[in-house]
Amino acid sequence: MAPPEATGPEHRDFATELENLSERIDEARGYLDIESLATRRQELEAESARPDLWEDPDRGRAVATELGRVADDLDRFAELTSGLEDARVLHELVAEAEATDAADEGLAKELGDTLDMLGHRLAQLELRSLLSGDYDERDAVAEVHAGAGGTDAQDWTEMLLRMYTRWAERRGFSIEIDEVTEGKEAGLLSATFIVRGRFAFGLLSAERGVHRLVRISPFDSQSRRQTSFASLDVIPFLEDLSDEVDIDEKDLRIDTYRSSGAGGQHVNKTDSAVRITHLPTGIVVACQNERSQHQNKARAMQILAAKLAQRNREERRAEIDAIGGERTETAWGNQIRSYTLAPFQLVKDVRTRFETGNVDAVLDGDLDAFIEAELRRRRALG
Repeated sequence: MAPPEATGPEHRDFATELENLSERIDEARGYLDIESLATRRQELEAESARPDLWEDPDRGRAVATELGRVADDLDRFAELTSGLEDARVLHELVAEAEATDAADEGLAKELGDTLDMLGHRLAQLELRSLLSGDYDERDAVAEVHAGAGGTDAQDWTEMLLRMYTRWAERRGFSIEIDEVTEGKEAGLLSATFIVRGRFAFGLLSAERGVHRLVRISPFDSQSRRQTSFASLDVIPFLEDLSDEVDIDEKDLRIDTYRSSGAGGQHVNKTDSAVRITHLPTGIVVACQNERSQHQNKARAMQILAAKLAQRNREERRAEIDAIGGERTETAWGNQIRSYTLAPFQLVKDVRTRFETGNVDAVLDGDLDAFIEAELRRRRALG
């Protein structure tokens, strides 16, 4: 979420802003359960210091991962409390200067900037507080697919890929493009990518569904308005699914091929791309972005395992819809969001009614407000 625009210091009620931030930080102490986290960090640090920990690599990785997450939450909270104290000191200095008719615009600006920074960091933390699913903290496997709309839909699919790439970059996540299928004239028929970062899956799950674009078609010689559709699908990505999924090599058809098309910005051109078909389920995955056939096969197997694990969870528990949601046709009437570029500019979410006229910012990855609105809607529904 972008930091709020600064307001002139002479028009701001710094005392009220400080009080509001203090209340929000107190709430964060509660939903993060800081005291329990501090105790847990001590336990994990003691365990990580054991000389025999890495004799069991799985346990070693689990301890290291949990310790990193616990430390991250505690460090973020400590930065907020420290920043709040700094802001209070600045506020006292500003108030003293004003009381002696020696107002210092530089101090007031520094205070305003500090409050804006704290508000931005708190907003990100509050967004994370809406995520409590079993897999919300995980990395995500995401796919974009062109729907109805011909060449425009394929172009729209490539625009979506860029939008989510920019969103990931804004949040400090890494993104790996694993497979793309180029459109016949322009754009993409589909693309598979992995987003790595804490809460990547939980956040992206709010974007799962059909996205509708209305614009003047750049592919229409008569410049008519065109409606096109593309979809985003997301599942959690787990490095090791051996406990959940047992894949029999006899159930696989493995094809190798050379990546082709005008997708140089997306993939490395090699002769080692791999496509795996899981015959019992018909699930197909592909990877073409690694340096060797062996690496492409390994990554494709990871994605296949993630898809099979998701399928198993859905079969075991109907409530897994909270993670995955229902699949819908990528066409009229099923969209979660509409992006209108003509005859006016508006992005509106069908589920939450949240909207903005700043279409360019959204297409450049400014999605957190939409994600937060959907996560709040879900929590309200229970």
